[in-house]
Amino acid sequence: MVALLYGLLAVPAQAADIAFWDTPRHGGNSFNGKPPDEAYFRALRATGATWVRLTFSKWKGQGRDFLIGDADDYRGIPAEDLALLRQAMDAAGAAGIKVVLVPLSLPGNRWVQHNQDKQDDRLWKDRRYWAQSAAFWRDLAVAVKDHPALAGYNLLNEPTPEKGMGLDEQATPEVRQAWYATHKGTTRDLPAFYGQLIAAIRAVDADTPLMLDGGWYAHAWSLSYWTLLTDAKLLYAFHMYEPWNLTSAPQIKRKPQLRYPGAEVTWGGRTLSFDKAAMQRFLGVPFAWAKANGVPANRVVAGELGCVRVWTDCGAYLADVLDTLNSHGAHWAFYSFREDVWEGMDYEIPPAFPAGQVYYLREQGKGARVPLDSPLMGVIRSRMR
Repeated sequence: MVALLYGLLAVPAQAADIAFWDTPRHGGNSFNGKPPDEAYFRALRATGATWVRLTFSKWKGQGRDFLIGDADDYRGIPAEDLALLRQAMDAAGAAGIKVVLVPLSLPGNRWVQHNQDKQDDRLWKDRRYWAQSAAFWRDLAVAVKDHPALAGYNLLNEPTPEKGMGLDEQATPEVRQAWYATHKGTTRDLPAFYGQLIAAIRAVDADTPLMLDGGWYAHAWSLSYWTLLTDAKLLYAFHMYEPWNLTSAPQIKRKPQLRYPGAEVTWGGRTLSFDKAAMQRFLGVPFAWAKANGVPANRVVAGELGCVRVWTDCGAYLADVLDTLNSHGAHWAFYSFREDVWEGMDYEIPPAFPAGQVYYLREQGKGARVPLDSPLMGVIRSRMR
């Protein structure tokens, strides 16, 4: 089915090139509930972004799970879903934005928000879903590998094979390495899982760069237990919302808010005051791992980063994160750009503008009245290169 669709929808051959990633690339995340149009991507390009990490998993498709059909039993990519994806990629390309595709779900691993808020870990228990995930990525690669806007495949957003298996999310690199030593070769072996997906993709697509999130929700220290996978076009990715208790949902209603710099946080049993120096040490870990393994900094990606816009210190936090990443010469993408489902990390909306008013105006078809003049976007724009 996919091969036939590809023949009908194909564009002139122009394979994605790893050379795109040879210089630092800065972009945004698109996690929208509906496929973005060209105007959306042009607005993103106007921020200075050159690429987008585009997820399609929230879009309404022909089956329960967009593009997968059914994460309980993958049987092929629905034709109508594929057409919508290609339209969004066309729109991005027309706006001058390169696209990295990233699913929130894979067979046996339905995204928690589409699964009654319950973790779906069948992928980490049953190799049948490894094979179905490999088949999905093979089919998708056949269908889009020559699209001129394509810059990479991010094989799974924030995998969690460690969850519930005795490893703390904030464990030190050494503890992570010890944990992996006892799980290597099992269905919890994330590098081995990626290896199976890579082999399936490379059987049909030798060129497109592959972006690999580390485990435990792409925690920056999760790469610590990895040995390198044998492919010359890999990008190793982590996400930066740490310390989560400072940057995320708790700060929306907390009174008084925890401050940056200075709030105390705990990692691996150690309590410390979190400031720029602590941030630099924290973010230094994946780059130290990369250097020790001969991976250049231009193959390391902060695939997501951010903080809730209502946090008083969000701007200071963003500035220090981006300055630290730029000092390493890394790629990054802020989360998120004009998300139509959740406004909590929309840096164009002023911090003081009420969330309820955002949703009300959008529901009334008056979304254009939402102000987009927040200084937070200025922090991000000024650090684009």
